[in-house]
Amino acid sequence: MYAIIETGGKQYKVAEGDVITVEKLGVEAGQEFTFDKVLVLAKDGNVTVGAPYVDGAAVTASVIGDGKAKKVIVYKYKPKKGFHKKRGHRQPFTKLQIKSI
Repeated sequence: MYAIIETGGKQYKVAEGDVITVEKLGVEAGQEFTFDKVLVLAKDGNVTVGAPYVDGAAVTASVIGDGKAKKVIVYKYKPKKGFHKKRGHRQPFTKLQIKSI
């Protein structure tokens, strides 16, 4: 059994017991979070595709914690002008463990 959910403008294929990292959610560690935007639900070979979401389907996950991804360097440069700009960015994320579909 698996489902495809949508969160943070991205889509994730999840099954029970999976650990995923998604865009940061405003939820404390140890709490439950329910995704109601389920795009596809597959169970025992039967695939249900939503239009755009599957009615009555939900995915429940427990929050493991928050963190930051590795640093990404953004470097801007214009030739012959002496313009250089270097910036770093670390995207925040939330780590989840899927409990039930």
